[in-house]
Parts: sequence; C-alpha cells; structure tokens
Amino acid sequence: MLTAICTLFEGNYHYGVGALTNSLYHHGFRGIIWVGYRGELPPWAQPINKYENYQEYIVADGCAIRFIKLETDYHLTNYKPNFMLSLWQEFCPDAEALFYFDPDIVIKCRWSYFEEWVSYGVALCEDINSPIPHSHPLRMAWRRFYEPHGFNFNLNTDTYVNGGFIGLTKREQDFLDNWLKIQEIMAPKIRGLQNANPGLQKANQSRNINSTFEEVGRHFLFDKTDQDALNIALISTSCPVSLIGKEGMDIIPGGFTMSHALGSIKPWRKQMFLSSLQGKRLTLADKQYWGYTQSPIKLYSNNDFFWKKLDLMCAKIIGRFF
Repeated sequence: MLTAICTLFEGNYHYGVGALTNSLYHHGFRGIIWVGYRGELPPWAQPINKYENYQEYIVADGCAIRFIKLETDYHLTNYKPNFMLSLWQEFCPDAEALFYFDPDIVIKCRWSYFEEWVSYGVALCEDINSPIPHSHPLRMAWRRFYEPHGFNFNLNTDTYVNGGFIGLTKREQDFLDNWLKIQEIMAPKIRGLQNANPGLQKANQSRNINSTFEEVGRHFLFDKTDQDALNIALISTSCPVSLIGKEGMDIIPGGFTMSHALGSIKPWRKQMFLSSLQGKRLTLADKQYWGYTQSPIKLYSNNDFFWKKLDLMCAKIIGRFF
C-alpha cells in the first residue's frame, strides 16, 4: 500500500515532529512525511532542498520530510482536514492511504500494522474524556444543530475519539469532506476557526462588559472544536470505521500502537525531576518520547541529551518511591 503521513506544527513542536519521524522510521515506515508549518523550519532540518511548493529534508535512506509553509490564519488544530485534503488534491494524489498524527505522538509498533488497521475503515483512537453515551445531551444537541444542514446520524456509539490521530484510505475521502464541512458550519459559534479554546476566549472577552459570549465549558456544543467536529463526523459517517480504546494512545496501560503526550506541558518542555518531586508522575508518553530523539534525526547535542537522560532517570527513581 502506498501511504503518506502528515502532521502540523509551529514553534517548539518541531521537537515532537522529529521524535514522531524517528519513531516511524524505527518501526519500518519508508516514504514521505508531509509537514505543514508556520514560523521557522526546525533547526535540525539541514541540509534542505528547495522545490516550488515545498522544502525537502532527507531523514535517512527511503524516508524524507517535505515541509509546506502555511498561509492560513486557522488555529492549526482546526486545519487538519483542510491540510489532508490539500495533500491528496495537490501533493500526493497517488497515495492510497493517508495518516495524520499530532506532533506530540510517537508510534510503538511495526508500521505495517497501521496499514493493516486502515484497511478495515477509518482508523481512530478513544479519547481520555470517553465515553460519552450516544443519548448524552451533548450528542443530542449536535444532532439538533446539524440535521437542518442535511446531516444524518447513522452510528450510535458511546466512544468519543481523540483528534490527534486519523488514518483512512482514499475511498473514505468523503469522511474528510464531512469533517471540513462540519467545522465550517461550527465556525460562527466559536467566532472563527482561528480559535481553538472557547473557554479561554470567553475569559479574555469577559474583561469587556459588553461581551455577548455564550457560557462555555463541556456543556458548550464545541468546547473541543476540531475534536468535537471529528466526533460529529464519526457519528454521521456512512464509511466503515475501526476504533481502538484508550490504550491505543497510552492513556491507560496495555497499549502497543502509540503514545500521545496529552496536556499543555509536552515532554520536551517538562522538568521531569522537579515534576516528580511535586508528586506528578511521569506519563508513558514522557518516557516514550526520549527513546526517539537521537536517531536518525538528532534533536539534541550529546551534552544536552546526557542531562535530559539524567533528569529522566532521577524522575523515575523519585516516582518509584513516592
């Protein structure tokens, strides 16, 4: 199967892009990883070859990253279906399957397993906030909101999926079209797709006594923006789907597919020993990240990596006793 992989990043999330790429290569992926970005290219992406629509960094034999500079004002988390569709339409039309990974994920198993998985349907993973019963008021409100726009809700599932990963074959491209349309219909409710956190947006607007923002939180229709839109696409799809539980992203133990570093402080920013002293245990994703930082892409100097590994080792010791 001819497959392509993609992700999106800006700022220091390039560390995650590098670790994701290393994990893919380590587990057998050979091909092109398409990376949409804003700001600057990663400092490790040298030497780089410039082409008309992208810049290419050779990772190792048989594997390359192609960087596409983005001009959108969308929050990147809301740009996923747009980016994936643009890849199929303009950059890799021959790809039989396309996978999106957030840049804070590393994979843990042979790449061929992912290609087997996607052959069963749209591949998705359960989120930490799952389950949400199919008759939950939130899901009922989604139905009421979207049915006048012509959406039919075919799948009664209690599973709420994570927006950080999706894989699908070209025959399920309609799933991406629906995800995109759902977000465009959602946009006015969140004051535009440049916004990804209605709660924070409301807090900022609350300083203005004339603010007319709706009360937000999980009772708000689109508190998770792209992730809510993905779940609406899931329950309104006629495509086959294949779901893995929370273990699929190491949210709970027992997984073997990938590790997803949830939360705002990512492994490359975390002061691990200090966090352990404060009673915050390392996550499985924290530990997995540091196994994929030096080869084939070298993200840290030998000296920096030594201190990071020492920080990790000390944090593990503290976590074992406290």
